Amino acid sequence: MKNFERDNHSDSYQAMAAISKVTWVLAAAVIIAACSTKKEPETPLPEPSKFEIHRGTNIAHWLSQSERRGEARATFFTQQDIRFIDSAGFDHIRLPVDEEQLWDVNGNRNDSAFALLDNCLSWCNDAGLSVVLDLHILRSHHFNAAEKPLWTKVEEQDKFIRLWHDLASFVRKWPNDKVAYEFMNEPVADKASDWNRLLERVADSIRSWEPERVLVIGSNRWQSADTFDSLQVPIDDRNILLSFHFYEPFHLTHYKAAWTRLKDFKGTVNYPGQIVANGKLADERRIYNRDTLEKMMSKPFALAAELNLPLYCGEFGVIDGAPEDAKMRWYADMVAIFEKHGVAYANWNFKSGSFGIVDDRLMPDTAMVRLLTGKR
Repeated sequence: MKNFERDNHSDSYQAMAAISKVTWVLAAAVIIAACSTKKEPETPLPEPSKFEIHRGTNIAHWLSQSERRGEARATFFTQQDIRFIDSAGFDHIRLPVDEEQLWDVNGNRNDSAFALLDNCLSWCNDAGLSVVLDLHILRSHHFNAAEKPLWTKVEEQDKFIRLWHDLASFVRKWPNDKVAYEFMNEPVADKASDWNRLLERVADSIRSWEPERVLVIGSNRWQSADTFDSLQVPIDDRNILLSFHFYEPFHLTHYKAAWTRLKDFKGTVNYPGQIVANGKLADERRIYNRDTLEKMMSKPFALAAELNLPLYCGEFGVIDGAPEDAKMRWYADMVAIFEKHGVAYANWNFKSGSFGIVDDRLMPDTAMVRLLTGKR
């Protein structure tokens, strides 16, 4: 009995060894085959939406930063303005809108404001103009306010996303190649990481509703070119338009602006060259020209190149009353830089009392309009 059991065990061990050998050989063959097989390429990212813009203008002080209501608001900007913008040679508008104009404090729509928004989008569609829809000012965030609850209260961030959900539900009927969403203008958080976290959350939310809509995003602290290296862009999202704003040198662009430290400025502003003739302070003695302006934009240029994303200067301009020759030379240099680097742009702004390129009767600054539209 013992010998029989031992013989059976011996036969079993031999069989198991043979099976193990075969198993090992098969496994080795599978590994070799896997290693010798050409690796399939990763699934390519989807093609970006064809939202293409070049030269535009901001429609300021209509549905944003304005006390006009009723008939005054309805007549300030009309289809006639859109027809002029199109005929002048612009291909898009940037349309700022404010929370307080579109919604009451409880988030209910202001029907008359939404009707004006819808009219504007219809006019642009009829004219073949694209639109960057910019939620410019929130009740919880004004870029120049001392207190900005958006950064300290989660409920305000939740509300911000609800507002965008409502706005997107109203606007989403317009095609992706005609309307882009700039979900926040000039964020100003204490830390760049606060903005980057909120940016990611809002972008993820909008992507759940509209995966292919172009989103326009910029860096913390007024979308400054200087802070672009702190911007964290959503990963593997090709429907992004990077945006910066540019108002340097401030002595020229905000010459004697009543809401700034320059309101009582008495010096003589010059461009190009030393910005304040006979200036005594360091910022007054600084030299500005096309080369210095281009260098100041290097961070947006670098990020756009690194990520292979398009770049947009959504605001730039010089206030009325600044020395005209210096103003025109600055605009010419700015446009030349944008054209050199393939940057789309929208001047600030179309029709207002301090930065406009036309007056209330649609009488244009012809030289300025021609410069901005490439007809100079």
